[in-house]
Amino acid sequence: MNIEQKMDKAIVSLENKLNSIRAGRANPAMLNGIMVPYYGTPSPIQSLANVTVPEARQLMIKPFDRNTLKDIERAINEANIGITPTNNGEIIILTVPELTEDRRREYVKDAREVAEEAKVALRNIRQEENNAVKKEEYPEDEEKRLLDIIQDSINKYNKIVEEKLKEKEEELMRV
Repeated sequence: MNIEQKMDKAIVSLENKLNSIRAGRANPAMLNGIMVPYYGTPSPIQSLANVTVPEARQLMIKPFDRNTLKDIERAINEANIGITPTNNGEIIILTVPELTEDRRREYVKDAREVAEEAKVALRNIRQEENNAVKKEEYPEDEEKRLLDIIQDSINKYNKIVEEKLKEKEEELMRV
C-alpha cells in the first residue's frame, strides 16, 4: 500500500469522526456506533431501521421489525447522545435541541481533538515511510528526493485536515 492510500484512509477516518459531532442539525451519522441487541447479536441501528431526516432538527427511525422498537429506544437512551427518543408505537423520533454557545464551543474543542488525532496518524505514516526509505539504502540524493516527496505528501494532507476542521468549526458556530 502506498503512502497516498494510507493518508486517504486517515482523512476518511477524520471525516467520519467529524460527522459524528453534531452541529445542532439532525444527521444520521449521530447514530453511528450505537449497537442494538437483536436476537443476541449487537447490530447497528442502520441495519435494523430506516433512518431519515424529515426536518432539519429531527431524525425519524422506522424499524423494519416493530418488535425491535423498544430495543432501539433503549440503546439510544443508553448511548447518552443527549437526545431523548420519542416512541409512538411505530417510529422513534429524535428532536435535536438547539445548541447553546457553551455547547458549540465544546464541540469545536472536540473537533480540534479529532483533527489533532488525524495529524498524529499522518505523522506516524510519514515516520513509517521515512524508515522504509532509509532501510532500502538508496544513494544519498535519491534518498533525499524520496524523503522530500513524503514530506510534500504530509504537507498536502495536513492542509486537507485543516480545511476539514475549519469547515466543521464554521458549521458548529453557525446559529
